[in-house]
Amino acid sequence: MRRDGLRRGGPTVARRARSVGDDPLDEWTALLASPQWTEPTDRSRDAYWRDGHFEYVPAGPAAQPLQAAQPAQAVAPWKDAAESDRAGRTLFVILCWFALATSLELWWLDTPAGSLAAPADVWLAVGRITGLLGGFVLLLQLLLMSRVGWLERWIGAHALLAWHRELGVYVLLAVLGHVAASVTGYALQLGEPILPELWNMATAYRDMVFASIGTLILVGVAVLALRSLRRRLSYEAWYYLHLSAYAVVVLGYFHQFTAGQQFMGDGFAPWYWRGLYAFVLGCLVWGRVVAPLVLNVRHRLRVVDVVSEGDTPGMMSIYIGGRALDRLPARAGQYFRWRFLTRRGWWQAHPFSLSAAPHARWLRLTVKVVGDHTRDLQALRSGVRVLAEGPSGVFTADRSVRRRALLIAGGSGVAPIRALLEDLPRGTIMIYRAASAAEVLFRDEFDWLATHRGAYICYVLGGRDDPGPRHLFTPRGLRELVPDVAHRDVFLCGPPGLVEAARKTLRKLRVRRRQIHLDPFEF
Repeated sequence: MRRDGLRRGGPTVARRARSVGDDPLDEWTALLASPQWTEPTDRSRDAYWRDGHFEYVPAGPAAQPLQAAQPAQAVAPWKDAAESDRAGRTLFVILCWFALATSLELWWLDTPAGSLAAPADVWLAVGRITGLLGGFVLLLQLLLMSRVGWLERWIGAHALLAWHRELGVYVLLAVLGHVAASVTGYALQLGEPILPELWNMATAYRDMVFASIGTLILVGVAVLALRSLRRRLSYEAWYYLHLSAYAVVVLGYFHQFTAGQQFMGDGFAPWYWRGLYAFVLGCLVWGRVVAPLVLNVRHRLRVVDVVSEGDTPGMMSIYIGGRALDRLPARAGQYFRWRFLTRRGWWQAHPFSLSAAPHARWLRLTVKVVGDHTRDLQALRSGVRVLAEGPSGVFTADRSVRRRALLIAGGSGVAPIRALLEDLPRGTIMIYRAASAAEVLFRDEFDWLATHRGAYICYVLGGRDDPGPRHLFTPRGLRELVPDVAHRDVFLCGPPGLVEAARKTLRKLRVRRRQIHLDPFEF
């Protein structure tokens, strides 16, 4: 699609050739072209490395040095929200450990004294314990991925994903330990060799056949989750292969409730486990079915326009309209999982961040073409129905613990950073890493925000091996750009290399972990 330029006393503003009111860009266009709009002066600058220090070349006239802001001693006014979420996170962890301890305690209370005298009995007891551990942690994994709002708000989508991955290792070890210990115990009890007993257990009974199939699926998912293999899979392939984990739960359910001693009878233990299953199932249904259904029925989202962004091929912004968007419970920096109801794309949902703060008339997401699905998005037409699931993520201003902020963005990571800049207080500094000026997105919008939001925008241009960008991610270089960096919240988003380099530098500068907020691109 074509973008025409409109200039009135300031930088070129992108817009389509339509009458005002028909184009989702009209509000930005009218704002930038209005009489009260003024050219940015000293806040939006390119940063270049010269003679052992950074120099700032302004986007507008009259460059002046970037002054160090006074350290913010008082906490941000929204600290209470962040503290509340941290308290919720702590409560959730405590409850999980309590529930796990209860599961093992119920096994201990149901085990008669003196029943573990023989080696076979000890092996069978180990098998039951590892089976209980595996079943509990598997349920916890499902809860972490249920997408219920309270859990994502307390812990954050990125942390939930990290916990989900780490727990996957323990599930696999527990299930394999359960199989090994149980087979060994029954083999000793019956006086049979281990391998024949393993085959007999796996094929003799229907519930054991289900359990064997579930174990094989679990091993397959665990192998595909290895980072070296996961990087070679497309998002679609990984997503649908990962859905097979639900089959593990269903198949394990039959095995647990027909063969597990803790799951049979009318005592407290069976009802306790049924309650755990019901709670997790309820969270899954609410987070993945009911909440998205309510959101989409209420707002009826549709594509309004698709616009190419910048001079870099393959970058586009998708504008989405709907009903009562002013009541959409979303914040700048969050993302939705978007499903565009086209012939080729209706069956897959992808996570894309908002690239502008939620607006009463439209939502904007900015996408880079990296595969078949994103390439198809370039052909979206006005009126295409959209199903959204979310909002998700805690990459938001209310997670701040300081009064000032530093934003660091690169590549497609500039999308949530661009939205977040609208929500952060005056004096925010943004560092935008790009290989060249042609790759910079939203330049006109950043210039406007620099003036009207009181922000400083530093474009650090060049290849990763150029002296300036390399020096930036050193303690001395970052301190030159942001003298008070230790007294700011830092929001990072971009390619893994940029995020990791920035994190290492921030830790050397003694920026506290709670001041560093991440929205890395990964699945």
